[in-house]
Amino acid sequence: MNDQNGFDSNGMYHYSYTSQHSDPWDRQTPPTPPQPPKKKKSGAGKAVALVLCCALVGGGAGVGGAAAYSALTAGPQEETTIYRNEVDPTAVKVKQADGLTPMSLSEIYAAYADSCVCISVTGMATNGWYQQPTAGAGSGFIISEDGYIVTNYHVIDGANTIKVTLNNGDTYDAKLVGGEELNDVAVLKVDGVSGLKPVVLGDSDDLVVGEQVCTIGNALGTLSFSQTSGFVSSTGREITMSDGTVMNNMIQTNCTINSGNSGGPLFDSYGRVVGITSAKLSNNGDSRSATIEGIGFAIPINDVIGIVTDYMQYGYVTGRPYMGILNPSDTADYADRFGWPVGVYVNDVEEGSCAETAGIRRGDIITKIDDTEITGVSQLTSVKNSYRAGDTVRVEVYRSGEALTLTLTFDEQENGTQESGGRVQDPAPQQTSSGSYGGQNPYGNYGDEFFNSFPWSYFFGR
Repeated sequence: MNDQNGFDSNGMYHYSYTSQHSDPWDRQTPPTPPQPPKKKKSGAGKAVALVLCCALVGGGAGVGGAAAYSALTAGPQEETTIYRNEVDPTAVKVKQADGLTPMSLSEIYAAYADSCVCISVTGMATNGWYQQPTAGAGSGFIISEDGYIVTNYHVIDGANTIKVTLNNGDTYDAKLVGGEELNDVAVLKVDGVSGLKPVVLGDSDDLVVGEQVCTIGNALGTLSFSQTSGFVSSTGREITMSDGTVMNNMIQTNCTINSGNSGGPLFDSYGRVVGITSAKLSNNGDSRSATIEGIGFAIPINDVIGIVTDYMQYGYVTGRPYMGILNPSDTADYADRFGWPVGVYVNDVEEGSCAETAGIRRGDIITKIDDTEITGVSQLTSVKNSYRAGDTVRVEVYRSGEALTLTLTFDEQENGTQESGGRVQDPAPQQTSSGSYGGQNPYGNYGDEFFNSFPWSYFFGR
């Protein structure tokens, strides 16, 4: 039985409707049926229902449901205001380095990005039985208004073509004026240009640990004119290059130096060039190891400026010391076996050279120059090049079980003297030991057949 509201004893509503119109198309909205009494729910129940509803819509909406409930129960929301500060663009003053006024990084870039260049090279490399084209990239900096440019030697080593690109996008052909692997420095020249902006050179001996430095270069060969910055981590570092060459007095910095930055300028905090960045330095012979972080090196500008100016003025380096020792070899591999001292074995001596005049003979082992112990060819080369032609030194040699001290006055290397490969000859050539004979043919290096090569000449008194 229904009550007066139409509900039966079980709470079910029974609805009946009789149309008051005979026209079936005359559809008026039926009256709204009465609603059953509503049960009051607690606030917790509302939350459960809301979150459950959101969960049914999608798994990712659960968090949204909770957030929605939080928003519903939090009451009226305050407006969120976003603040924007309108400022004028920073104006960077372009000023010249004067060595008196520190410059910000942005000031250095504004002043000297136009003094930097990106270098691209092409060449040919032998791969087995055939040759294939090669390409490389590096950095450099302008040192004179008429187009002289400084870079690393390894950037242009073996290049057939060299091109430099300025910051304004202009690209020029460049020629090699001179360069050497020993100090990893080269001078290029762009002809037919004038009015270029050169860098200002500083004094690398004045650098102190903790001083800010930066470089501008062609990072990775693609990110041209990138600036990175850091600090001087140390000075006077002795570094072994990837080819075994030992370089002294290097600047260590945490300034990021990647492949492609090689040859770029290292600026001090006054905007002066105090070094040439080098990505050739490495760990375990990997010349561009990606595992090294925060350790970069640069060649002090004071160590190479004389070389650079000589190339610009004469086309070769003047005053370079020459010893006249031919085909030297390391003795470290034989020291324990034959009871020899560690040093440099002399396979031959050039006739008329200062080595011959000093009394150095084939078969001698050079163990010391002045107060410096000589442990290998690379070190001999490094020590020798700390002197100039005309300097006199004491050379200690080991001969037939006896230590002798000789006096040697360095000759000057002649212009154009070359070693194999077309590189500028080091007066004590850097032919490091490769196997038992320093990479040389043990059966006739100088036409005297079997007995003329290390170590045989030692036993036979050659």
